[in-house]
Amino acid sequence: MNNYFETQGHYDRGNYANSSYPSASGALTFSGVMTRVYLWMTAALMLTAGAALITASSPTLLNIIFGNQAIVWILFGGELALVMGISWGINRLSPTMATALFLLYSVVNGVTLSSIFFAYSLGSITQAFAASALTFGAMSVLGFTIKRDLSGLGGILMMALIGLIIASVVNIFWSNSVLDAIVTYVGVFLFVGITAYDTQRIKQMSEIAETSGDAAAPRRVAILGALSLYLDFINLFLYILRLFGRGRD
Repeated sequence: MNNYFETQGHYDRGNYANSSYPSASGALTFSGVMTRVYLWMTAALMLTAGAALITASSPTLLNIIFGNQAIVWILFGGELALVMGISWGINRLSPTMATALFLLYSVVNGVTLSSIFFAYSLGSITQAFAASALTFGAMSVLGFTIKRDLSGLGGILMMALIGLIIASVVNIFWSNSVLDAIVTYVGVFLFVGITAYDTQRIKQMSEIAETSGDAAAPRRVAILGALSLYLDFINLFLYILRLFGRGRD
């Protein structure tokens, strides 16, 4: 799970529990933080889609990237490094640098995701994206508006995600169709829950940022929150895509 907030200093839930809610004037800024979260997430998704389409439509780029396993591994390694750098170094990065790294990550991720255009039909991709957008939107609204504290689900979701990763790795070698179906359905439901959980966490972090006294804190929270929800959406989309089509039409 994209639970990068556990180690983020004064943004963690323990401090949230001891903090007060923003004042009326602060609430406007808080709303602005959440607006920026979704705007940056949307911008990143558009960059990812653009990078994927450009890569998939260029035989030269495809040959350079996917014709060399070393390039593929370098891209995956770069993605991991960018995510870790943003999430773990958010308090040391300037908001501008964090934003630039986030957008760079979304482009690199789009390049690697271009392969889906050769594994699935355009119709399946479109349907999966629409279903993902609707599901993500509903669960994000739920996470934002629900009064119940979802923090208790964090450990459960993390354990479920670890189990999902292990099962996915095992099935790479086993290639069992039943296990593949189980992993796919569990993945969908898991990221549905994670989306609601992460949204509430970002809401809490935004409230803390507004009372922290750090002028840059809201901007950092906006980028970190956008990264988390971006990853939730991408994972949800990929699992739903596996349900919508197992191959090109």
